[in-house]
Amino acid sequence: MKACVLHAIGDLRVEDVPQPNPGEGEVRVRIGACGVCGSDLPRVFTKGTYRFPTIPGHEFAGIVDAVGEGVDAALMGRVAAVFPLIPCRACAMCAAEEYALCENYDYLGSRSDGAFAQWVCAPVWNLALAPDGLNIDSAAMTEPAAVALHALKRGGICRGDRVVVFGAGSIGALCALWAKYLGAAAVGVVDIDASKLDRMRAFGFEVCNGSEQDASAWVADIFGGLVDLVIEATGVAAGAESALRSAQSRGRVVFLGNPAGDMNLAQDAYWQILRRELNVVGTWNSRFTSSPDDDWHETLQAMASGNFDACGLVSHRVSLDALPEMMASLRAGLDDVCKVLVVNEA
Repeated sequence: MKACVLHAIGDLRVEDVPQPNPGEGEVRVRIGACGVCGSDLPRVFTKGTYRFPTIPGHEFAGIVDAVGEGVDAALMGRVAAVFPLIPCRACAMCAAEEYALCENYDYLGSRSDGAFAQWVCAPVWNLALAPDGLNIDSAAMTEPAAVALHALKRGGICRGDRVVVFGAGSIGALCALWAKYLGAAAVGVVDIDASKLDRMRAFGFEVCNGSEQDASAWVADIFGGLVDLVIEATGVAAGAESALRSAQSRGRVVFLGNPAGDMNLAQDAYWQILRRELNVVGTWNSRFTSSPDDDWHETLQAMASGNFDACGLVSHRVSLDALPEMMASLRAGLDDVCKVLVVNEA
């Protein structure tokens, strides 16, 4: 099969590799679409994967086309997204069904081969079957959309909340979409990239360019005061400080953005946590179980309803052959990009 294989840091090649076959308890998925995550850039160009060679890619969906021993053959032909984290099932977090916090996990696309390829194998437990009628591109958005939903749940979002998201990358944009879907009274987005803000404005959100005005002052002006819930999705100190200054007393701040380096907070920003008694929480990945009320199944149902359009954030679609060039463009700062999907034609 064709795959994009990472042989060393910065060495991503399109080549032919053996097609995988499912083992006991596994399925093989013919990949229809795989998203490029922001974490894929440092994984390819600076940090590397956990071993070489590795096929990256973890935001994906496709069609089950082979099953291993002990797996129901009725799954053949079903469209599914795949939870990329493979838990150890032996640690305390796994015992509590908090698999994203597993202490000894495997992960498709970084520790094991992922979905920048035509096929991938995964445990059948990791399948999230798509509702009838949901297309593969939408199903491929399940992973990032579930991460965003989990962040809002960690922030205890309530209908009628005023919500501000710092960072209009794909995850931040999905947070804004979820906040609207879940009944927020008002949603604002702060970024320093004009094209990203234009996209958010087109979705109907209030926007602020943080490089041109003080974001917390803008929040107070636009929303008639500081807000109930703030999502920090930039991973930079300036965004974190502005997020803390934008939450009302006893408001909620969720730290979501992955930092690129050390984070140093100004004393005044730290004081906001104490003096306003802010509720500050972190969020990591998303909750996946075999029950219908986890982040993944809730995301799939929301997309199938037609009222939550994660695919509206897809700005670019490329083939596997074009992926290395696209990755280089993303690293160089490609303009007007939100979510890139790598698509395999049937």
